[in-house]
Amino acid sequence: MAAANPILNLPNILTLLRIAAIPLLVILLLSPSREAGFWAAALFALASITDWLDGYLARRMGIETVFGKFLDPIADKLIVMAALIMLLPYNRVPAWMVLVILGREIIITGLRGVASTEGLVIPASNLGKFKTIFQIVAILGLLLHYDYHWFFSVDLPILTVNMHNIGMFYLWIATVITIWSGIDYLAKFSRVIAR
Repeated sequence: MAAANPILNLPNILTLLRIAAIPLLVILLLSPSREAGFWAAALFALASITDWLDGYLARRMGIETVFGKFLDPIADKLIVMAALIMLLPYNRVPAWMVLVILGREIIITGLRGVASTEGLVIPASNLGKFKTIFQIVAILGLLLHYDYHWFFSVDLPILTVNMHNIGMFYLWIATVITIWSGIDYLAKFSRVIAR
């Protein structure tokens, strides 16, 4: 089966499942409730794990495909965009940050498309990986949003953690890295095109 249709391998199926999870994420985020945010965060976390897992399996099993290389980053961008856009009506995230993050993704995706049509390969830097990690942590915090109380024991005081503040802390870092990595990619693109 895999030989007849290499597109339908396990890593690509995981990527497709990540895309299929987006409508469910959107439905959950139609409600600003704590419960909806918790389940949205759980779904987003699971999708983020499959993001790592599909790449790992593709390399480990030696079944990397052009389809997978194309679809995997698209799936990542779609689920990040969906989460951030759905949080906007609840004022959990500044609109300008969403614009910067989404604008960068659209510009870089477009430049990658231009480069690939010219047969050019522009290597990605580690900045992109860091950007993704900080975005994931930020979005998880923003989805959970509310105060969470931790009970250590009867004798120890309760620790209250505001997940929104944690999310915003990481979103600031993610936004700075997003801008930095975007400038870095533009510089590499300019150098490659100039040659």
